[in-house]
Parts: sequence; structure tokens; C-alpha cells
Amino acid sequence: MISDFKTHLTNQNLSLNTISSYVSTIKNFFSIYESTSKMNLLEFKDKMCASSKPKTVNLRIQAINKYLEFTKQNHLKLSFIKIRQMHFFENVISNADYEFLKNSLAKDNNLKWHFIVRFLAATGARVSELVQIKIEHVNAGYIDMYSKGGKTRRIYIPKALINDVNPYIATLKYNHGYLFQNSMHKPLTTRGIAHELKKLSRLYMMNDTVVYPHSFRHRFAKNFLDSHNDIALLSDLLGHESIETTRIYLRKTSFEQREIVDKIVLW
Repeated sequence: MISDFKTHLTNQNLSLNTISSYVSTIKNFFSIYESTSKMNLLEFKDKMCASSKPKTVNLRIQAINKYLEFTKQNHLKLSFIKIRQMHFFENVISNADYEFLKNSLAKDNNLKWHFIVRFLAATGARVSELVQIKIEHVNAGYIDMYSKGGKTRRIYIPKALINDVNPYIATLKYNHGYLFQNSMHKPLTTRGIAHELKKLSRLYMMNDTVVYPHSFRHRFAKNFLDSHNDIALLSDLLGHESIETTRIYLRKTSFEQREIVDKIVLW
């Protein structure tokens, strides 16, 4: 049944990461329970709530509900948990830390990871999208990403970044195909990138809670709004289905809030 569920998800044009996540959740459920009874589902939900963050729990509930829809058990679907709305934006790499990291990598001649960091921060690409960028896309100046429902999102590669990365590309042993490859000439994996960024954060004695792939996408969004206050355009560039999702970037990070308070509160 799980194999059929995976085929069903594939036919819905979901991303490989989403399919893998959904299937993994269902496998995990059936490693504990023999059937999808209401009692088992609610107990599984409780276990997830006790061990995972609310956002992660809701992603797994989404997977379970997809499976229940597929098996025509809609009456067993789980409700999502409420996520407490934060009034600040947490764990986003600062401009100072971003500049320090990319400059340190360049200084150490670690150009591959220098440009991985820059592509994440200068394009707003998700890490799953970054690994799909090819040299041909750099030459074109953009990459088109296709999502469910036949929607197309264009990720632009800024001219300044193209000018800087071209000399690096000229040093590679390949002049076409995936830009960021491993030693086997395969594209880097999303997990591999996340793992290496953590290692780099420790190498340069940085706060590793802000050095992860999605943090640079957040940095792109924050910097974009600071320079060009067009939230509708930013929403399109990030590929958000709703502009409401993008509004989070109008908030300050907790670090930015702290700086403002320290600066103005002198009484």
C-alpha cells in the first residue's frame, strides 16, 4: 500500500522532497501501529507533539491526511495543531554573519562553498532548488522551477553574481551540467549541504543555529524588502502561494528588536 501511495504522490507532481517526507512519515506510523484506527492516529499525534516542533508536526499530519485521503478514510483525518504566532523572526543569519562567512570562504579559497552560500542568499532559492541549478542556467541568468498544478516560478540569478561566478566556472573540469557537484560528478544533496554548513559554522566559530540553508533564503527576503519595499514582487520571487506567507518578512528578527531597544531606550 505504501508503494501505491508513493506512486499516487508522484502522479500529483509533488516534489521529490515532499514525497520522501510523506512516505517516511507513513512508514514510521506503520512501524508502530498495525492499523489506522482513530485511537492509533491520535496516539501517534501525541507522540509527535511531544518530540517535534509544531511546524514539523503539522507537516507530518499533512502526510497522514494525504494517506487517509488516498485510502478513502477521510473520516479519520487529523486536525492540525495551532502554531503560536511569534512577534519576531528567529534564527535568521545577520548581514554581518553572512558577509563574514562568504568572505572567510573566499579568503580560504573554498570557492565552491563560497558560491553555494552566495547563490542561496542572492537568489532566494530553496536548497532543493539550488541543487538543480546548472551552468546552462547561469549562462541564461535564470532557472524555471515547475511545481504542482503546472505553475512556473522563475528564479533569477543576479548579474553581479554571474560575473563573479564565471571565473570559478572556468576553473571547473566540466562546462555544463549541475553547477555544484560532488566528487562523483553528481549534484550535491540537500542533506549534504545542510551538514556541511553546520561544519563550516563550527570551523569559523559562528552560531550554528543561524547557519542552515533556509536561513539564507530568509536573508534574501529581508534584504530585498530593505532595498525594494515591494512585498507582492517578493512573494512571486519566493514562490509563495499567498502574500500572507510573505508578510512574516516585514517583522524584525529578535536580534534586530534587541538592537533597536538598546539604541533608543535610554531612559
